Amino acid sequence: MSRNYKFKNPEGVYFVSFAVVEWIDVFTRTEYKNIILDSLRYCQKSKGMEIFAWCIMTNHVHLVFRSVEDQKPELLLGDFKRFTSKAVIKAISDNLKESRKEWLLEQFAKAGANASNVNKYQFWRHDNKPIELWSNKVIDEKIDYLHNNPVEEGLVFKPEEYVYSSARDYSGEEGVLEGVMVMKQLPHTMRLDSFTCKDTCCSSCYFESVDA
Repeated sequence: MSRNYKFKNPEGVYFVSFAVVEWIDVFTRTEYKNIILDSLRYCQKSKGMEIFAWCIMTNHVHLVFRSVEDQKPELLLGDFKRFTSKAVIKAISDNLKESRKEWLLEQFAKAGANASNVNKYQFWRHDNKPIELWSNKVIDEKIDYLHNNPVEEGLVFKPEEYVYSSARDYSGEEGVLEGVMVMKQLPHTMRLDSFTCKDTCCSSCYFESVDA
């Protein structure tokens, strides 16, 4: 990973993007997207991941998050990627309706053969390109980019029409992932603890909340 892309602040809020090897369109099937979604839920509830924004595209994932339980963010993200890698590959292997099964597994095996730290299959590319969100401008840019990705790809006309992202939460509706920490407009003196939590029962809402 380049020096310009490192998790330098363990308590920071980060924008990360990670893609399937060779940018293969795996998440065209709902069942594979749901594996990512369920894994995000697990990380929220059990691993101290606070999620501010997210989007699952056909071949990559965007995420704005921070780690709040003394685990380094790179380790938290690494655990997430390792688990989802195995889970998606297993789902592909077990899916009788997957017409591309042999080709997909062959591509993952080729990628794994070229990686020294992979036993058999490699699903995710190793790069995450973490960018710490340290200003209003950077926050707005990254969250807008994340939510507009499906629009730019021609999947929907409006960001909130795309189910597999947090755009609905930011438009005042309920998204499919509970407990998303919605960033509000921050003052000039930045406060990264200012957000609206869409889940009033979220146990990690110990920062200043905002009236919806």
